[in-house]
Formats: sequence, C-alpha cells, structure tokens
Amino acid sequence: MAPTIRSPFRRTLALLASAAIMAQAGVSGIAFAQTTPETAAPGVAAPVPAAPAPTSPAPTAPQQTPPVQTVVPNNGPASVADLAEGLLDAVVNISTSQNVKDDEGVGPAPRAPDGSPFQEFFNDFFNKQQGNRGPNHNVSSLGSGFVIDPAGYIVTNNHVIEGADDIEVNFANGTKLKAKLIGTDTKTDLSVLKVEPKTPLKSVKFGDSSEMRIGDWVMAIGNPFGFGGSVTVGIISGRGRNINAGPYDNFIQTDAAINKGNSGGPLFNMRGEVIGINTAIISPSGGSIGIGFSVPSELAFGVVEQLRQYGETRRGWLGVRIQPVTDDIADSLGLDTAKGALVAGVIKGGPVDDGSIKAGDVILKFDGKTVNEMRDLPRVVAESTVGKEVDVVVLRDGKEQTVKVKLGRLEDSDQAAAGDAAPDGSQDGVITPDPDENDDMDQPDTGDQTQPVPGAPEPDQHQGQVSPDAATPKNVLGLSLSLLSPETRKAFGIAESVDGVVVTEVAPGSASAEKGLKPGDVIVEVAQEFMKSPDAVAAKVKSLKQEGRRNAQLMIASANGDLRFVAVPME
Repeated sequence: MAPTIRSPFRRTLALLASAAIMAQAGVSGIAFAQTTPETAAPGVAAPVPAAPAPTSPAPTAPQQTPPVQTVVPNNGPASVADLAEGLLDAVVNISTSQNVKDDEGVGPAPRAPDGSPFQEFFNDFFNKQQGNRGPNHNVSSLGSGFVIDPAGYIVTNNHVIEGADDIEVNFANGTKLKAKLIGTDTKTDLSVLKVEPKTPLKSVKFGDSSEMRIGDWVMAIGNPFGFGGSVTVGIISGRGRNINAGPYDNFIQTDAAINKGNSGGPLFNMRGEVIGINTAIISPSGGSIGIGFSVPSELAFGVVEQLRQYGETRRGWLGVRIQPVTDDIADSLGLDTAKGALVAGVIKGGPVDDGSIKAGDVILKFDGKTVNEMRDLPRVVAESTVGKEVDVVVLRDGKEQTVKVKLGRLEDSDQAAAGDAAPDGSQDGVITPDPDENDDMDQPDTGDQTQPVPGAPEPDQHQGQVSPDAATPKNVLGLSLSLLSPETRKAFGIAESVDGVVVTEVAPGSASAEKGLKPGDVIVEVAQEFMKSPDAVAAKVKSLKQEGRRNAQLMIASANGDLRFVAVPME
C-alpha cells in the first residue's frame, strides 16, 4: 500500500494556528483562574516588580486547558413515584356480576326460509347457541374503589355496584375478597362496602377538598378499561360543577385522565389525601378528553360516615319549595344582585310550617353558609344534622332578618305526613320546582294564551276566556283580572284553598304573556302584599311605578295551589 505523504506546509500551518488560539485565550481572559490572586493590604501600595535581568528566553510553560462547564439535562417536573407507591395498595379493583334473564330484550332467533337447502344447518346453529346460554346469563362490570379503614371498609360509586348479585374486590397484591354492601346513596352516587381481610389493609384518609384551588395538582388512581393500578396526574380545572347528576351536584373538574373503570376511584392531592371520588366524564369518544368529575370530599365524607354508621343517609329537611332568584325578581325585591333562594311555598307539617319562614322570603344564608344561588340551599340543608337548630338569614319586606329553624329529617314519611309534596315527588330536603316547569319560572308558555279552558263556559265575545266581573273589571300589565267567584273557580278548575285575583285573559305579546302567565292563574300577592281584588292589584302596581321599580313581583298560584313567583316588567 502506498505511504501517506503529509505536506510540511500543512503541518507548519496547523502549529501556527494552535499557537494563535492559545495566545488569544490568554489575552482575552477566557481562561479560568485556578487560585485567587494576592492583593495588597489596605493602605499599602503594591510593590513594583523589578525589571527582569536580560537572560536567554526560558521555555514557555504549557497553558492549562480551562475546565469544561457541563449542563445537567432537564428531566421534567418532579416525580410523583414516591407518592404513588405509598397509595397503590389502598386502591382496589371492583368486579361485579349480575344474573340477567335471557328473555329481557332478546327477540326470537332468526330462521331460514322454508324450503331453503341450508334450513336444517341454519336452524340447528341458532338452536345450539340458545341452548348453550341457558335460561339466564351473567353480566359483569368493572370499577374502582379505595380502602378507608384497615378493617376492610371500602368506598366506591353506587353505579359501579348497583344491581349486582356478587361483588368481588381485587387488591394490588393479587388477593381477591368477596364484599358485602353496607349502604348506598343514589343522590351522591356513593356506596360503602365491607370485606373481611385476614390482616389489616393499607388505607387512605380523606382530605379537605374546600382547600383545593383551581390549578392545584391532583393524582387519580384506578382501574381504567381493566388496567388496574393505573396512575394519572393533572390539575383541578374547575370547581362547583353542576352536571345534573343529582340534587347535590358540586363536582370537582379535573384534566387528570379518567376513563371507564376509573369510577369509584380516588382523586388525591399531593399530600396523598383523598379530596374526590372519580365519578363521571364527558366523552364523545368513550375515552378521556380531559374533562372528568369527582365528588368532593367535603360532600362525600359525611355521606360515607353515615353509611358506615347507619347503613343509610340521614339528611336535614327544611320543608320548603324554592325557585331561582332571577335578575328581574332581584330588581323587584330591591336586591343589588341575583342571589339566594326564593321560597315559593312551605310544606304543611314541615319544620318551618310554624311561620318562621314564609313564601316570598329569599334565603341568603343558612347556618352561616352563604347561599349564592338556588342549588346551594339543598346541599347545605342536607349536610346539616337532623334536629339541629340553625340560624337562617332571609330577606323579608326588603329587610334582612335572622330566624331560628329546627331541622327535620328527610325521609318518605315526612313527605307523606306533610301532605304537600313537590309536584315531582322529590325528596331533597328543599323541594325544588317541577322539572317540567322552566328553570327560572319566567319563560313564556309555549301554548296559546287565548285557547279555551276545558270545561269552561263559552265566553260572550272572546273564545276560551271568561269575561271579568262586570263590577270590577281591570286590565293591569296586559292582564284582565276578576274577583274569584264560584263561577270562575268552576270555569278554571281552581281549588277552594286558592285565594286571590284570577287572570281571565292575557294580551298576546304583553310582558305578562312573555313571562308565561295564562288564563286561570291566580295572583295571590304583589310585592309581598296579599291581593283581594283587581283594584288592589292596580293600585299596588301604580305604587311600585311611583317608587321607581321596574318590575312587579307577583306570587302566582296554579289551579291546584302550586305557587311560583314571576317578575313582570312594568311598561
């Protein structure tokens, strides 16, 4: 092989370049000092170095190479491995089975057309399939849960175990134990199970979800799609979410991945405390899109303790019907903002049937807790102890008053004894309006306001309407009003217990029509004053206009006596 020949010129050029680079490093100060240079004492002049004697040039000491600065790579946010490791053993997988009859929703087996050459094979196949299944078959499901007591108490969602004939709890170490249902609460979708372990179990404790803020880190552990012991991390995206899952909705929203099978599993804070129970997701695709919901521990803790102790919930009961305070109603009451819960009626025989709370009151605070909107009241009442005497702040006659109320217990017998349950039969401590009614009670009725009422006598001039009493006809706020009489009661089917001024006609396109008023409604009060006649209604509306009010608050009774409040703009 031919030898490699290197040019002397190239070697000389490389040496010169190296020397230049080393010289430049010394001049520019890039080289790092290895020792601290000596300095003169304060006030003492530095000695001047003597001139060097002429000598032959000494060989130059080799220049030290400056130390190399190393950059530590960024490994991302702090690991949660240590936190997760201490919690995984307390999170369990829950499998259930349910015996379902085959004839439920199953149609007849298909058959081949008569005379078909494959008829015999076709029919034999489906007959064999049905024969293999037998009269019943089991349906299985999977969910999550967590141990709250080393003795074997486990929390999960009600919908995970609802209707199950058999419940089995699978632990991280592979142990499987049969579970017994201790108690369940459908309103918060929570259940408590009990297993009998041979040794104490690893457990976790509840934290205070009220301390959590939007943006705080959280961690979910569960059994998504059957993959047990899965850990996901995210933040709290929102608080106080109402997803119409129950009467006490107050969900924590998180973007920590929650999927099918995570239901009933815990949502932890960064101290390893349970601040939520993962319950629901919004998912057009069936998988996590970063919008999951958890029952907050501030609501769940009390429910779980009652289920453990009694096997059922024991909630406080106030015994009132309520509706939202809209902007128009707030204006008619003199409130600066729409807040609180408006009492539309009091349940007979209930805890406040003694007059401590009246229809038309706006509940602003309950037991020291602010009621910002209607849906806050059912939750704070239900969380209160049965028999407890609490202070309730109400707005009545334009002034705030504090009344004392002793709570009853929310149960079916209370409603039956009251004899005046809500139209929807709800048992929520505070009776909310009929779900078929509009949420704010002020939306226009979809029906024709001038259609005839079944059973009503034929009117003289206006079809479907009863003419006002000739002695006291009044037209106020687009309403034709009349005294209640045996004739009008019969015409509109108004109960004897209802009293006030009857609406006989509603002008199409009027403010009253837009608010949903219709013939047969009875005006009981205007601005919290009882109305005995159409003249009294007209006089009160005139007085409100003179006071500068923009809306008139009307208490309206339906034919059967159900009450609601409507704020009608005064044109």
